[in-house]
Amino acid sequence: MKKWLFYLFLSFPILSQAQYALSPKREYRAVWLTTIKGLDWPKEEMKGDDEAQREHLCQVLDSLQAININTILLQTRIRGDVIYPSDLEPFAPVFTGRHGKSPDYDPLAYVIEECHRRGMQLHAWLVTIPLGDVSYVQGHGKYSLPRLRPNQCVKFKGAWYMEPSHPATIEHLSALVEEIVTRYDVDGIHFDYIRYPEGNENYPDWGRYNSSRRGMSRADWRRDNITRLMSALYAKVKSLKPWVCVSAATLGKHDDVARYSSYGWNAYHTVCQEAQEWMRLGIVDAVFPMLYYTDNHFYPFVCDWGEQAHGRHVVAGLGTYQLHEEEKDWDLEEIERQLHVVRAHPHVVGAAQFRSQFVTDNVKGVYTLLDALYSLPALVPSMSWLSTTAPAMPQGLIVEEGKYELKLKWQGQEGVTYNIYSSATYPVDTDDPRNLCRTYSNDTTLVVPMPSLVESRHYAVTAIDRYGNESDAAQLRRELVPIRHTSSSR
Repeated sequence: MKKWLFYLFLSFPILSQAQYALSPKREYRAVWLTTIKGLDWPKEEMKGDDEAQREHLCQVLDSLQAININTILLQTRIRGDVIYPSDLEPFAPVFTGRHGKSPDYDPLAYVIEECHRRGMQLHAWLVTIPLGDVSYVQGHGKYSLPRLRPNQCVKFKGAWYMEPSHPATIEHLSALVEEIVTRYDVDGIHFDYIRYPEGNENYPDWGRYNSSRRGMSRADWRRDNITRLMSALYAKVKSLKPWVCVSAATLGKHDDVARYSSYGWNAYHTVCQEAQEWMRLGIVDAVFPMLYYTDNHFYPFVCDWGEQAHGRHVVAGLGTYQLHEEEKDWDLEEIERQLHVVRAHPHVVGAAQFRSQFVTDNVKGVYTLLDALYSLPALVPSMSWLSTTAPAMPQGLIVEEGKYELKLKWQGQEGVTYNIYSSATYPVDTDDPRNLCRTYSNDTTLVVPMPSLVESRHYAVTAIDRYGNESDAAQLRRELVPIRHTSSSR
């Protein structure tokens, strides 16, 4: 572990309010929103009630927006089924209680609309290889993948999996990705379980290995299969919409590090997932290692991920659920320390909380903690390896004054959203995160309260593209106009 991280860790047992103010302008503040079994949304009691589902979704997003969460990872493919009308896979039963039956609205489209309305990004989270246990797959009937594509599916330990080495697996998952990316305005595609199952020594792929080993050991052949799959899916997304962020949730420990053991549980050996190589090869934009551990199981490994980022984004997945008394019953200070170490690391660009309900339920005060730590809005880090060309500066910025409010207005552009800044000094410093007051707005107007009569208030607007490139700022100077008093003659 780097010396700076050791001393940093020692400095964080007690955190002052001043430290909370060290909020960067750009960082991932993500939450996994789980749909399987209705864990986060929609709740079990809401099955078949479209209005209650939509209302609950808005409540969740409002709560997350209030603490400046900027990225939602929505479980879109659950286990060989999806939460939108698909030509390829059946509708998941979590919304209606019946396999293949959809509600009277499109949940994916609805979540995208509501996230963008709140200035949040929406990444479609796809469970990649697992198809569910035998009983769940049977519920899909003739539309289950083991029925439709028996040659590319494998039953192992009472569950079904897509076989990573089969060319049809790449074909099917690529078609699924194309369906989502072309039909929906997603900001990202997030792959989960893009790996072999754990305990896979007896996984039945000897026949395929012997026929296509490509001069590799069985373990290297498996890792190559997963890397080929990741590469193909990345290429598919980029061929359709190159600005869509491609990310993967990986096991929290890539491998043993120099001074600390992974104790036999790591991505490289346990599940044949070579995610650090993906970053080196440039076939992923962001990696979300699921670091649901403490102490020497966390800090050396988050450092290792950052050191192997190769210029791509590393977002630390934090085990917020472990705070619950029915899980590991962690103290809140554990998450607090992890968040600060993650923020201080130069090559880790944010954190993702698993999962949404534990945040919004404020388990052990974690919502309150995030509210303090994320007290200012933040933009998602830019994907500079894809584009560095900034959009044009917004034009025609004016202000219309009402009795109790101001209306900022500017001319719109194609393919961008807008960030609005405000400060008491002119010009507004758009590098200062304290001046950022609204992010990723689709509107070309903004109504703000009338400033106090004792201060000037100035405004700036920038355009930001889908890669995260931000334009120069259009500045609006609005000086305080003093109230003049006239004296009457005597």
